[in-house]
Amino acid sequence: MITGFFLIIYLGPLMLIFVVMSIQIKCFQEIITIGYRVYHSYELPWFRTLSWYFLICVNYFFYGETVADYFGALVRREEPLQFLVRYHRFISFTLYLAGFCMFVLSLVKKHYRLQFYMFAWTHVTLLIVVTQSHLVIQNLFEGMIWFIVPISTVICNDIMAYLFGFFFGRTPLIKLSPKKTWEGFIGGFFSTVVFSFLFAYLLSQYQYFVCPVEYNSETNRFTVECEPSDLFVMQEYTLPATAQNLLRWKTVNLYPFQIHSIALSTFASLIGPFGGFFASGFKRAFKIKDFADTIPGHGGIMDRFDCQYLMATFVHVYIASFIRGPNPSKVLQQLLALQPEQQLSIFNTLRNHLREKGMLPPAVLEAQ
Repeated sequence: MITGFFLIIYLGPLMLIFVVMSIQIKCFQEIITIGYRVYHSYELPWFRTLSWYFLICVNYFFYGETVADYFGALVRREEPLQFLVRYHRFISFTLYLAGFCMFVLSLVKKHYRLQFYMFAWTHVTLLIVVTQSHLVIQNLFEGMIWFIVPISTVICNDIMAYLFGFFFGRTPLIKLSPKKTWEGFIGGFFSTVVFSFLFAYLLSQYQYFVCPVEYNSETNRFTVECEPSDLFVMQEYTLPATAQNLLRWKTVNLYPFQIHSIALSTFASLIGPFGGFFASGFKRAFKIKDFADTIPGHGGIMDRFDCQYLMATFVHVYIASFIRGPNPSKVLQQLLALQPEQQLSIFNTLRNHLREKGMLPPAVLEAQ
């Protein structure tokens, strides 16, 4: 599985997007199938049909948003795409309303309560699986390092917590997972922080991993070439006095991303496992051992990705809060979609603003 993971990374961003989408669909199928099996005897009308229909609607909405945000050049070149992007949210809402009406029409008197249970079941599953898989793709477009490092830290924490628990575990951690121990939890935390710090150092040296993923309309391919941002440029840091006395070093050279990797690995170690505990509670509620038997010896796909979805949300929030500023390319795409007179008005406003800031000398403006 690890070899396959590295092969997929080698094949590039497009393959990663397809893999994320495939995993999303499989996880959705596993959760919906549990509900279907539990309530199969009631013969609820249209349950699975509507569940898959809502999955298509939500994916259409999210992937349409992605196309509008990251494929602006392609959209401007293709007339049908311009129409779909302009009315994307209206089309998405119309599709959802059609499914909503189909659900209301499917209601039968003897199964009202169960049908609303399953309606809520489908929507919670969409929220957990589809929304967060979309965030994974959003993280990927910021640079593959934001995709690879978080996923790897969760995998490392899972492995190291198991090893520490197996060899040193004595104290139970939580009743939902009787085999989890405090020793494994703590050992996994320290191991994951060290792994993430070193792994971040390795990946930060390569443009392929650190550059934002962008679509090149001329070659119709994704590109990962850029001048690395300050996050991925080696910086010199002065150590605190205590650390200087202990290590006999005054300064240390690090990539700033290595510092951020500590935050990511800390979340993966301390909060990420609660995604697994949540999944364990869910399975216990329905008295099942695994979500499915897709992977021999490991259960279903959802059994392997229960912590990853929680991690994806954190990474997205972390990037938006501490890393990413306004995106010039997105702003430019929005400006190009405006009417010429609106673009001219914005140009004049921006020119006056730059004049006030002293960025454009008055002589240059008059000459223009």
